[in-house]
Amino acid sequence: DGIVIDELGEGEVFGMWSLLGRVAPSATVRAKEDTLCYLIPAEVAEEVLATRAGAAFVVAALRRRAERVRHALDEAPPPTGLRPVGSLLRRPPVTCAPGVPVAEAAALMARERVSSLLVPRADGRLGILTDRDLRTRVVARRLDPETPIREVMTPEAVTVPADAMAGEVLLAMLEHGVHHLPVVDRAGRVLGVVTDTDLMGIGRETPFALKSAIERAGDADAVAAELRRLPEVVTTLVGSGTDPVHVGHVVAFAIDAATKRLIALAIRELGEPPAPWAWLALGSAARQEQALRTDQDHALAVGGEPDAFAGIAERVVAGLEAGGIPRCNADVMASDPRLRLTLEDWVRRFEAWMAEEGPTGSEQLSIIADYRQVTGPLDAEPALDAVMARAPEHAPFLRQLARRALDERPPLGFVRDLQVEPRGEHAGTIDIKHRGIVIVSNLARAHAARAGVTAKRTLERLRAAEAAGAIDAETRADLEEAFGFLWEVRLRHQVERHRAGLPPDDFVDPHELGPVTRRGLKEAFRVVHRAQRALALELGI
Repeated sequence: DGIVIDELGEGEVFGMWSLLGRVAPSATVRAKEDTLCYLIPAEVAEEVLATRAGAAFVVAALRRRAERVRHALDEAPPPTGLRPVGSLLRRPPVTCAPGVPVAEAAALMARERVSSLLVPRADGRLGILTDRDLRTRVVARRLDPETPIREVMTPEAVTVPADAMAGEVLLAMLEHGVHHLPVVDRAGRVLGVVTDTDLMGIGRETPFALKSAIERAGDADAVAAELRRLPEVVTTLVGSGTDPVHVGHVVAFAIDAATKRLIALAIRELGEPPAPWAWLALGSAARQEQALRTDQDHALAVGGEPDAFAGIAERVVAGLEAGGIPRCNADVMASDPRLRLTLEDWVRRFEAWMAEEGPTGSEQLSIIADYRQVTGPLDAEPALDAVMARAPEHAPFLRQLARRALDERPPLGFVRDLQVEPRGEHAGTIDIKHRGIVIVSNLARAHAARAGVTAKRTLERLRAAEAAGAIDAETRADLEEAFGFLWEVRLRHQVERHRAGLPPDDFVDPHELGPVTRRGLKEAFRVVHRAQRALALELGI
């Protein structure tokens, strides 16, 4: 692109990083003056760099490069996802009194060229009126233009602090289903309003556009067609520098939106269910930690006859499958009668599994111990939380959960290299999901259960467990950093495969990674291994 990324002098080399990383050159080298260069064959360079002196040369070069990168980063703005949301504000907020007629408020929005007005209330709370409110609550209902805005505004706006990262704010918007969020300073003063376009721009491949399109889909085929755009949205997020763990949350939000729409379409076709119900996401879907390669894991809790919901469950499973989310190989889906129970039966099963002395109960419960209510009028989650909060009373259950966190081992070799799959279809690769990410999730679940914590996401569990004294601050911080790094490597691998027209998977070839990434992987796996060893020692396992 014509950008100068480095300048080399006498005695320095180029092409080394492409050689070490086994990747094509990503830059063009030009001589500023008459220059004599020596072309060193790859096999000779590799032999030299493998020596002690060669390794020292590489380390020194890495340090020089890192220093140059640090200087460059000081000058360059970070990716949008890593910027404080306060830095994205374009102007001060435009405010309006709650008694102003909607016609006058609309004229003010047009005059100021804004898509929202903030409405300070007498009780100190902050309302918000958006252009969408005017369309759906005024125009669509044919309300009188003199209607005061207090009757159509959102009475209490969700606010975000100015120092929150843009990636976190994106998740807040998706979670609350809004497109505008007031930004406040530490004193609570409103600085402005951030919009979805401030965070992601305008286009089809944003989480907001995808969620909106899914919610508007007229039939199951349309839902599936929109959901199949999810890989492009993930590619956009990864390219924008969005926190990799946040990307996993966005994937879950998209699948949640598709699930809700498919349920609504099924009810429209089959009629209202005869009893209240709750659709539960399980496993990684419950933790909102899904990547491009994910399958279905869900259940139903109902307030009546479970078989009456079979048709709805089957339509949701088929719709998600058509949208690129395959069926669970173990059949952990609401279409299976074993995963479609009354809420009372679910509570009894949770209690029975927790009380079991042997491994069977913990194995069963670990499958569904990660649960989250996606939608439905039956308030099921608090009843299940009440059971899980009593986990500290069941020492055998806690030990079995800990054993599950120790079952898999990180792929660390005896000396310094990474252990790869020795044979089979994935020979020479590392299963980064099961040999890294899942172990951290299992450790977080075990520590959270010891503390009686009912948080759902891995990082939330680790933080809550630390607050409860079940895990020390250093271990929590190390696991959190390792988890994020493993997620980043996983997502970049999956995005690269998607771009190449290959199905995403979790099998990373370490020889295709650069030396810095390989070193980071080794350290992340060491962190996981240390945390496993500490848990085993503490519980005497």
